[in-house]
Parts: sequence; structure tokens; C-alpha cells
Amino acid sequence: MIDFLRNISQKPLHVIDSSISLDAYTPISIAISNKDLTFDVASSKAWEAYLENFFLKNKKTVAFGGYLEQRDIYSRSEHFNKLSEDDQRNFHLGVDLWCAAGTDVLAVLDGEIHSFKNNTNYGDYGPTIIIKHSIEGKEFYSLYGHLSLASIENLSVGTKVKEGEKIGVLGDSSVNGDYAPHLHFQLIIDIEDYEGDYPGVASKKMLDFYKQNCPNPNLLLKLPYETLIEGLSKTR
Repeated sequence: MIDFLRNISQKPLHVIDSSISLDAYTPISIAISNKDLTFDVASSKAWEAYLENFFLKNKKTVAFGGYLEQRDIYSRSEHFNKLSEDDQRNFHLGVDLWCAAGTDVLAVLDGEIHSFKNNTNYGDYGPTIIIKHSIEGKEFYSLYGHLSLASIENLSVGTKVKEGEKIGVLGDSSVNGDYAPHLHFQLIIDIEDYEGDYPGVASKKMLDFYKQNCPNPNLLLKLPYETLIEGLSKTR
């Protein structure tokens, strides 16, 4: 499946406003290992201030990364935080694209709306859309989290969407799980019984399963970033 996903497109595929040049993208790490994260990671306002300075410093408008990244940020929420270290969910299963609220979100490939939901747990996705893709007899799913409320208003399961079609916009911290604005983009092979939701963060105990079921989104995005490329080798 890894080779199949990699070969779907030879060019980078867009999941946010395609008028934003890839030259405006820059990699970012919010991993436990990043010693620059000295602020209160539980505060969305602190994250927004950090990102604003990050963008100014790098002269960019989109920051991306995060596949298989181990993060501290989820410890603020009981939705992720468990008593056992092995049960604590803190390994990120998608790629995040941090940019302005209101940025257009695009379908990565042709497909149909599988499900949608407002996931309202603290630290959760907020409004979320899942698209089902069927290509050359293979089925998989793409998940778009942290959208605006308007993005899931007037949606219908089964509606066809085209590659690059606008499906919503990014929400702000008041609706997106209390994060600085960003898109959580994730690939899923077996959606199991989930609708409008799927784990986007895994525990150490379950990481091997989720690495297989949630391949690296950079197989499609093709963003030039070492950590993302390393993630590809980890999913082989």
C-alpha cells in the first residue's frame, strides 16, 4: 500500500489553499525533543504567539510536520492522558499544516464524503471531515481535522468531491479543540467502525498497529522535509 500511495501522483498534492506556494512552507517540530518550546503548551494563545514569531523569523506562512512525532501537548487533556505511560496517547499520526484560520481546505484526491462530525472533547479535532477514496480497486480514507463549524453544515454522506476541491476552511481555537489554527491531515487504510472521527494520536503500546493503518501523509503531499521522509522509511 505504501508504494501504491506514493505512486498515485508524481507531483505534490494540496490539502490547503493551492494558491499558497510551496516556497511559503517551512518545517516545524513540536516534539518533546524541541527545547525551544519553553512556553505553556496548554495555552492556545501561547501557541499562536509562538507561531506568529516563528513565521516572522522564517518569512513563511505555513508550518508543517508532525508525523509520528512524540508530543507533550496532549498531556493537557484527559481525552489523551492515561495513568500508564504505555497507554498515554502522544504519538501523532498525521501531518499538521499550521496557518491562518479561514484558510481553504481541499480534498487531496477524488472521493466521496464518508462522514463528518464535531468532535468536542477538549484537545480533540473539533469539526472533522473524512473522505473515502477508491483508486484502482484500492480503498483508503483521508481525514481533515480542526475545521470551522460552517465546514460541516450542509454536508451529505456520499457526496462526490474532486481532487483540489474546497471542502471547508480552518477553524480558530474557539471551535478546533483549543489549538492555534491548523489542519490535521491523516491517511487511514481501515476506518473500522468510526464515523467523523478516528484516532489521530496513538499510545506507545498501539503505535505499531497505527503506523501500518495510518501511512505517512507525505506519500501524497511530497513535502521536502527530513522528518517526514524519515517517517516514510518507518512505515515501510
